[in-house]
Amino acid sequence: MKFIHLSDLHIGKRVNEMSMLEDQEHILREILNIIDEESPDAVMIAGDVYDKSIPTTEAVELLDSFLYRLSKRETEVFIISGNHDSSERLAFGSRLIDRSGIHISPVYRGEVTPFTVKGVNIWLLPFIKPAHVRPYFPDEKINSYNDALLVAVEGMHIDTEQRNILVTHQFVTGSSRTESEDISVGGTDNIDAEVFDDFDYVALGHIHRPQNCGSKKIRYCGTPLKYSFSEANDQKSVTVGELSENGELTIRTVPLTPLHDMVEIRGAYDELTAKSYYDGASLQEDYVYITLTDEEDIPDAVGKLRTIYHNLMKLDYDNRRTRANGELLPEAQVETKSPLELFGDFYRTQNGQELTEEQQAYLQNIIESVWED
Repeated sequence: MKFIHLSDLHIGKRVNEMSMLEDQEHILREILNIIDEESPDAVMIAGDVYDKSIPTTEAVELLDSFLYRLSKRETEVFIISGNHDSSERLAFGSRLIDRSGIHISPVYRGEVTPFTVKGVNIWLLPFIKPAHVRPYFPDEKINSYNDALLVAVEGMHIDTEQRNILVTHQFVTGSSRTESEDISVGGTDNIDAEVFDDFDYVALGHIHRPQNCGSKKIRYCGTPLKYSFSEANDQKSVTVGELSENGELTIRTVPLTPLHDMVEIRGAYDELTAKSYYDGASLQEDYVYITLTDEEDIPDAVGKLRTIYHNLMKLDYDNRRTRANGELLPEAQVETKSPLELFGDFYRTQNGQELTEEQQAYLQNIIESVWED
């Protein structure tokens, strides 16, 4: 059985206040072309179809167009909701459109019924939290996301004598994040890869950088577009897999070419505005993050630079003044630190001292309470 694995379309997303709808429409057309070339038996979309739980009219229309065109292909399509989606809204009318070959996971209510394509069972498990699972398994101890996934998967009663694919949307421990994802409190949403041992392939969503999790059978395909400058050097792609009758799995990727790339450039104003620097390059139309190294601020720098770099998204300075003021926090630090650690950094900057243990415990309780809600 041949399949294509997609996730995290985030239709309707804005990056630095700029709409990505035109870029998303372009990349969905490119994905349709890849589907035509590959002729897969199944297309799986592993959550975060929309960027918001209440999507805009334009986002709904774009998804509607994409799914309509998918339904005209001879392939089965499987979709789950992610943490950015409303599972109720995404699943509206799903039983009516099943017959068109578009299958959307219902709201999780303690049971998952598989679909079968060429002898392979495909299980659709939308994004779930402990609170989603507890009501249906009152006798189980469910304190963490890992507990919730373990109980939910055990409740499926997987027949390992058959071939099984799981489509789900969670954070597997050890995965490499980017700055465009939601960061959890102290890793509370971590899932151990061992939870998925009974599956021949796990099509994951949630993490925006394509990667395997310990083995090629547990995989994030990543976003089809770059949604943060921490992804500037990433190559976006579509994951294509084949699962043989004996369960042997092969995985490869097909690269995607965006309408506008996302790039970072740095240098002095005079250097970056010299025609010899940008002439003939795609930089003028790319989404650009510029870091100026001039010691003095350039008057109306954004306006002037946008006459050359038409899609300038972000501008910073890196000089003696900004380094002394600590204005530039490395993206890697923001990406890896928990909310409590970031608040601790802020408190230390403002007060010149560390949080006490009592203050840390108090803040941790508040953060966890807000996150769970």
